[in-house]
Amino acid sequence: MREGLTGSRIRERRVMAGLKQAELAQQSGISASYLNLIEHNRRRIGGKLLLNIAQALGVEPQALTEGAEAALIAALREAAEDAGLAGPESDRADEFAGRFPGWAKVLATSQRRIDALEQTVEALSDRLAHDPQLATSMHELLSTAAAIRSTAAILAETDSLQPEWRDRFHANIHEDSRRLSDSAQALVTYFDNAAETREVAHSPQAEVEAFLAAHDYRFEPLEQARAPEIAIAELVEQAEALKTKAARHIATGVLQQIARDAAALPLDRLESAVAERGHDPALLAQTLEQPVGRVLRRLASLPDLGAGLVVCDRSGSVTFAKSIDGFTVPRFGACCPLWPLFAVQGQPGLVVKSRVMQMGRGQAEFEAIATCEVQAAAAYNTPPLSQSVMLLLPVPSGAAPAQPVGATCRICPVEGCRARREPSILRDGI
Repeated sequence: MREGLTGSRIRERRVMAGLKQAELAQQSGISASYLNLIEHNRRRIGGKLLLNIAQALGVEPQALTEGAEAALIAALREAAEDAGLAGPESDRADEFAGRFPGWAKVLATSQRRIDALEQTVEALSDRLAHDPQLATSMHELLSTAAAIRSTAAILAETDSLQPEWRDRFHANIHEDSRRLSDSAQALVTYFDNAAETREVAHSPQAEVEAFLAAHDYRFEPLEQARAPEIAIAELVEQAEALKTKAARHIATGVLQQIARDAAALPLDRLESAVAERGHDPALLAQTLEQPVGRVLRRLASLPDLGAGLVVCDRSGSVTFAKSIDGFTVPRFGACCPLWPLFAVQGQPGLVVKSRVMQMGRGQAEFEAIATCEVQAAAAYNTPPLSQSVMLLLPVPSGAAPAQPVGATCRICPVEGCRARREPSILRDGI
C-alpha cells in the first residue's frame, strides 16, 4: 500500500516545487504521458528512473517510496478515531499523508497539541480538586482575608471605640495583612517552582515518578548487587529528582521492592521464560514458581513489552505508577473504582484479567492483569498488610469487548456510572 502511492507523492512533490508535468518528464528523461501514468499510480517505478525523478525534485528517493513517517501516520489515525472516523477512513491515513504532506503535518501537530492540552486540563483539574498543599494555601488566604474584613468592618461601623481598642484593631489588621502577603508569596512560589519543572502537579510521588522514568524503570546496580542496601542508598543520594525527604523515603521503598524481586527472579531467567512461554503472567508464575505479583512487577521492567504498572496499598492509595500512553493515573484524589486493581482488594491470591478502555483522551485498549498479595506474615489480632498490583499491556482495539473505565470521576465523561462519586467537569462527548 505504501509503495503503491509513490506516484501520488511524486505528483504532490512536483506541485510543491512549482514544476509542470512536462518539465519534470523532460528532466527525468521520459515522456509526459508516461509520467502522467506514474503519478496516477498506474505504473510502478523503481531503479534509475526513481533516482532521476527524486534528483529532479530535490528529495531523497525514500521520501517518494516510503511516504510519511510512522509517527505522522499514527497521529493521523488517532485524530480519525477521536473524530469517530474509524475503519476505512482511518486506514487511508497513509494515502492522505502521501498526497497532502503539508496538511497532514498540520493535522498531526494539532492532534498532538490537543492531547497535550487535555493532559494539562486533567492534571490541573485533579490538582485544584485534591492537591493538599494548594487546598491549605487557599484556606489560609481566605481565612486571613476574612479576618481583615471583619476587623475593618468593626473599625468602620463603630464610632465609640476607645483609642486603646482602636490601636489593637489597627495592629491586628497590620499583622493579618503581613500574613496574607506571606501566604500569597508562598503560593506564587509554589506555582513558579511547578512551572520551572514543567510539572502542573508537584508532589513527592511526582518526584519519584521522575526519578524512576529517568532510569527507564530499570536499575542494573540492583540486578546483580550483593549488598543492595548500599546500592539503594547511593542511588537515592545521587538522584537530583528526589528533592524532598518524603520523596527519598518513597523511592527507597520502591528500590527495596525491586531489589527483593531481582534477587528472587533475575531478569535473564524471566526473559528466557518469556521467549519460551510468552508473557502470560499466570503461566509464567507457574513455570517460574513465583508469586503472580512479582511476575507482574518484573514484566513491567522489560522495555520491549511496553507495559504499564500500578500498585496500591490496602487503603487504595496508589504507591507506584509506571505510566503508559492512553491510561492516566491521577496524582491526587481517588482513582476510578472500576479498575481491576481494586476488584482484587481484600482477596489475596485472586488473579483477574480483563480488557479495559479508559474513557476520554485516545481511548486506547489494554489487557489488565491484577492480583492482591499479602506483604507481611499474619499475627494474632493483627490484620495483614497487603498490596494490589495491576499490569497494563497495550492490545489492538476492537478485538474483544472492553470494559470502559475512567481516570478519576472529576474528568470522566461516562454518564450514568454507578461508581461515580462527583460530577464531571467535562461536557458530553468530550
